[in-house]
Amino acid sequence: MLPLLLEKPIATWYLVIQGDVLKAELPYFDICVANIPYQISSPLTFKLLSHRPVFRCAVIMFQREFAMRLVANPGDNLYCRLSVNTQLLARISHLLKIGRNNFKPPPKVDSSVVRIEPRSPLPPVSFKEWDGLIRLCFNRKNKTLGAIFKHKSVLSLLEKNYKTARALQQGQTGQADEKEPINDMEVFADMVEDPSADMYGVRDEGDEMEVEEDDVMAEGSDISDFKEMVMGVLKHGDFAEKRASKLTQVEFLYLLSIFNKAGIHFA
Repeated sequence: MLPLLLEKPIATWYLVIQGDVLKAELPYFDICVANIPYQISSPLTFKLLSHRPVFRCAVIMFQREFAMRLVANPGDNLYCRLSVNTQLLARISHLLKIGRNNFKPPPKVDSSVVRIEPRSPLPPVSFKEWDGLIRLCFNRKNKTLGAIFKHKSVLSLLEKNYKTARALQQGQTGQADEKEPINDMEVFADMVEDPSADMYGVRDEGDEMEVEEDDVMAEGSDISDFKEMVMGVLKHGDFAEKRASKLTQVEFLYLLSIFNKAGIHFA
């Protein structure tokens, strides 16, 4: 094989593309092997996962904390929105840790090499809806879902979505259904724009957001009926006392499905 390769000009073996990988249109590729600037970890990961046609495998070195969030399981301290979203789209495995002293000069952080294998086919879910639910649940990941969904701001947003969806359904009566495109994964890439993310795109989701007492929905208010509907969905699925930090992919998918079945949407 080598003699045959040597007969061809070196320029035909590979293609060099100079530019910003986040802005460039990537060509077809089967395997990706990369040592990347850590500050683009999240947007590059989701850019790769949204690339079509689907590649076979990517082996990438990340900052160790980011890598451990990618592979975190329910119940782990680092299990977060990043974990859930990436694992929805791909099988991710940790290959090896690389200590900072393996580099000269040594950086301030350790690294890890991770293998990413995109799932095919993808779950039949709207990723905008999915990310809306996951974003809400992991905003206070250690609180019960029942407590999260009782807050006035959450109920107001969901009720607005509920009324909008009902109006659209009534307006489309007798017309062919227009389904939302499934391939809307670019919604995930904005996670690094969150102001709570550090310079490497690792979000600190361990701290719970404190909410004032008057932000909790009072009984007898105008949307108390809608609150009962939301609580009914959570109780029906046995989710009211569960926490996002403990839920699996299957449980999140089921939670989204029963909300959608009740006409409640997150995007």
